[in-house]
Amino acid sequence: METQSKMIEITKTKNSRINEVDFDNLSFGKVCSDHMMICDYKDGKWGTPQVLPYGPMPMEPSSKVFHYGQAVFEGMKAFKDEDGKVWLFRPEQNFNRINISAKRLAIPEFPKEYFFEALETILKLDKDWIKPGKGNSLYIRPFVIGTENGVSASPSSEYRFIIICCPAKAYYSSPVKVTIAQQYSRSADGGVGFAKAAGNYAAQFYPTNLAKEKGYQQVIWTDANTHEYLEECGTMNVFFRVGDKLLTAPTNDRILDGITRKSIIALAEDDGVEVEVRRVAVKEIVEAAKNGELKEVFGAGTAATIVPFLGFDFNEEYYELPKVENSYGSKFKTKLQDIQYNMAEDKFDWRYEVKVD
Repeated sequence: METQSKMIEITKTKNSRINEVDFDNLSFGKVCSDHMMICDYKDGKWGTPQVLPYGPMPMEPSSKVFHYGQAVFEGMKAFKDEDGKVWLFRPEQNFNRINISAKRLAIPEFPKEYFFEALETILKLDKDWIKPGKGNSLYIRPFVIGTENGVSASPSSEYRFIIICCPAKAYYSSPVKVTIAQQYSRSADGGVGFAKAAGNYAAQFYPTNLAKEKGYQQVIWTDANTHEYLEECGTMNVFFRVGDKLLTAPTNDRILDGITRKSIIALAEDDGVEVEVRRVAVKEIVEAAKNGELKEVFGAGTAATIVPFLGFDFNEEYYELPKVENSYGSKFKTKLQDIQYNMAEDKFDWRYEVKVD
C-alpha cells in the first residue's frame, strides 16, 4: 500500500518479520526492522524520499562508492519508555554531524526536513520493534553513498541517502581489555578522522585484529605524529579518571566529536566533577596507573553507551585497573540512560519525542 506524508512516499510492508526475531538474543546490527528510507541525489538536487520495505538494492559494479569510498554514516538510537512513548536522543547533533562528514567527502548535504520526516515515519511504522526497558533500543543507521556509474577518480555526481534500523541490546556485554597503539594510527592531521567516514573504520580492523590475537578487545589510538597522546578507543571516545578528575582528549580533525562524549562531560560538570578536556599523554596515564592515581578508564559512544575497561597494555606490560565502588562510568551511564528512557528530568533538553500513535 502506497501513501504519502508531507514530503515522503510511503510503501508499507505486506508481511512484517517481527515475529521471526528473538529479541532476547540479538547480535548487534544483524537484524533490520521492516522499513527503510532511500533518497537519491541526481541532476544537482535531492529527489523525493521513499520509505519502503527493507530489502536489497541493485547497484552497478562501477558505482563510485565501491572504488573511491565516498560513504559516511551516523549512529543513533530510539528508546521506548514504560508508557510506550518513543524518544530520540539529541538527534539534531546526528543530523549536523552527518552533513559535516558529507561535506568533507565532497558529498552534498541532506535537507533537514527530509531527515526528520524520514526518521519519524520509519519509527511510527516500526514502533513495535522498539522494546521498552533499559538496555533495549532501536539502533538507527543513516548513511549516504556515491552511486554514479564509472571508475574515473572523481567525486560522484549521484548519491543515495539511506536509513535502516536494527533492534539492539548492549554493544559490549562486559568490561573490555585494551592496548595502546604504538605503530598504527586511526587518522592523521588534515585527514578525515573527525568525520564518520566508512574508511576510518576499515583502517582500524587490521590493527584491532592484531590486538585481539593478544587478548585485547580494542585499541586506544594515539596521535599519528608521535604516538605520545591518547585519542580514541576503537569506535568510542575515551575518558580517564585520575584521582577525582575526569580527563578526555579535545576534539580536532583526528577525533570524532562524539555526542555521548559531550553528554558525559555535561553530566559530570553538572554533578560537580572536575573535567579537563586536554591532550592526555600516554606516560601520564601509565604513571598514574603505577602510583594508584588512575581509578578508571571507560569508553563512550552511541552503540556502546559507556563501557568500563578492565585494564590496558603498553610496551608489553599490562596495567590492571582497580575495582571502584560508585564509579564515574557507572554513575554517568545511569544518569544518561535515565534521561534517554524518560526516567529522569531532562534539564538539558536532550530528549526528542516521536509521536508514534
